[in-house]
Amino acid sequence: MEEPDCPEGSVSDRGGERQTASLPLPDAFLEFLSENGLDPAVYSMAATIPRYIRLKPGMESQITEIESELKCVLEKVSWLPGFYAIPPEIQIAGSKAYQQGKIYGIDAASGAAILALDVRPGDHVLDLCAAPGAKLCMLADTLGTTGSLTGVDVAKHRLAACRTMLQKYCLGDRTRLFVADGTLFSILPVNSRMQRMEGSIGVEENGSTFPEWTSRRSWKDRQKTKKANANGPQHLLATLEPELIYYGKHSGLVGLCKSDVFCPSVDNEACTSGYDKVLVDAECTHDGSIKHIQKFEFWGWKTLDRRILDAGRTENLLQLQLHLLTNGFKLLKTGGSLVYSTCSLTVSQNESVVQQFLSTHPSADLQKIDLADNWPCRSGGIPKTLRFDPAVSQTSGLFVAKFSKLPT
Repeated sequence: MEEPDCPEGSVSDRGGERQTASLPLPDAFLEFLSENGLDPAVYSMAATIPRYIRLKPGMESQITEIESELKCVLEKVSWLPGFYAIPPEIQIAGSKAYQQGKIYGIDAASGAAILALDVRPGDHVLDLCAAPGAKLCMLADTLGTTGSLTGVDVAKHRLAACRTMLQKYCLGDRTRLFVADGTLFSILPVNSRMQRMEGSIGVEENGSTFPEWTSRRSWKDRQKTKKANANGPQHLLATLEPELIYYGKHSGLVGLCKSDVFCPSVDNEACTSGYDKVLVDAECTHDGSIKHIQKFEFWGWKTLDRRILDAGRTENLLQLQLHLLTNGFKLLKTGGSLVYSTCSLTVSQNESVVQQFLSTHPSADLQKIDLADNWPCRSGGIPKTLRFDPAVSQTSGLFVAKFSKLPT
């Protein structure tokens, strides 16, 4: 899964403060690594693995200016178009280039997972675990001026951050964002069979069609949010009913009947009217992200115990990953492609999930990723799957598997 954003003002961002390269890993985490056959030495490499940024298309002429501001050379990543490596201690959040939407941070391995999806103009694309948003932005960039992009996440506050990113980088024109449980989400892309209501853009008296989206909320919506806030933190999580929190002008929703949009798919409808491409960058333990594990030295190792080492949570996580992959595949059109990825180095969250999924889905065909012939990665434990190993790839750890959907 894409590494969570580090909040503004957090330890790792203050004044460019540099974290230590060698971590005093607690015994419980060392035991976790041992049980999963992982080498703890990888976590001493934080100072040698670069930070990666993606340059917004069209900004190539401003590289010299960006280098001057960041006070470092942007080293082009030869195997990944649009990506540049910078020293790990460089902070970009305070730079004008970042604030003006010219660059954004995303690990090169994560960019490779997007490239593996092979998004084409006109595709309908689903990002089933969209937050915190860097992959969503790259998908929107890749999609261009045709097709559509649907982002889903269970946490409303994190999806709201995705919305902010899309607007900041002017990439939300063909995007819609739903707060929803990715294991249950069942809304298909807008397509030609949906009948638009006649008349001008705008809401009818019964509020049955979508107007152009605006950040200004109605009094009714403000009261609903106020009530939810009063009830506590549960409003941050999705309910069974998807909530649409953003849609672009050309996302296909403006002027469309709301009942059409929120109508869930039935039977095998997705086989013909589903998504062309689906990304399932599943929630995981993040143990493959050295920089993420590094932060626990400041957050507190007890937090790591709760978020990674708790046996009950890990078991639930494995079920969640399988269910996300299963539902993402259900929403895929026949002939379409799905990429499953996690930033965990463990077999249980990667190869084991893939094997379990394949055993119950005969129409799922594991695909070779031809582009990977030029990537600094190795084969996973299952043929055609990939693993980015921090020690070799100089990126965060990442597992990638690509599936196509065969006719049934």
